[in-house]
Amino acid sequence: MINTIIFDFGGVFIDLNKEASLEALKKLGLESWNDEIEKINQKFEKGKLTEVQFMIEIKKLIPNASIEDIRAAWHQVLSDFPLNRLEFLQRLSHKYKLFLLSNSDEIQVAKFEHKLGYTFAREFYQCFEQVYFSHEIGYRKPELEAFNYVIKKHALNPSRTLFIDDKKENTDIAASLGMHVWNIQVDKEDVTELLSRKELPF
Repeated sequence: MINTIIFDFGGVFIDLNKEASLEALKKLGLESWNDEIEKINQKFEKGKLTEVQFMIEIKKLIPNASIEDIRAAWHQVLSDFPLNRLEFLQRLSHKYKLFLLSNSDEIQVAKFEHKLGYTFAREFYQCFEQVYFSHEIGYRKPELEAFNYVIKKHALNPSRTLFIDDKKENTDIAASLGMHVWNIQVDKEDVTELLSRKELPF
């Protein structure tokens, strides 16, 4: 039986609009999301770049854009966080040990807390035993180290742990470690349907 659930954040709780962010960056002069910007993004997500360093690196790719415009474009990735998801999570937290494991950079985390309000964010964080953002732990999914960081720190039993993420590459790694997984299909499924999934051993 499952006694622990590890959740992703973006695409599971807060809706993402990656196209809006990319389009905003393109309007500032970015040609495309290429290997170079992906490398910069991953370093930032792993805390290898400060916000200032990240902005400097992005500005090199779109030199005519201001730092303020770049930040505003980056913020557009975050969309809605329906209240019923928070309420569901609050109920779930009374029955299971919950953790958050998210590839989130410091700009996105700060924007979430500001956009939804600090009271909402605090209530969300309080549902979890611990919240792990990639920029704080230095690892990002699908790196094995990101998963093992949480497993070892809390002595979790993978066979009694469920991992939920909207990216198959991440749930595949979790499954290889012996966890139960739900690769949630964005726009077709909602995290609030979790307990009705008959294939999971609740």
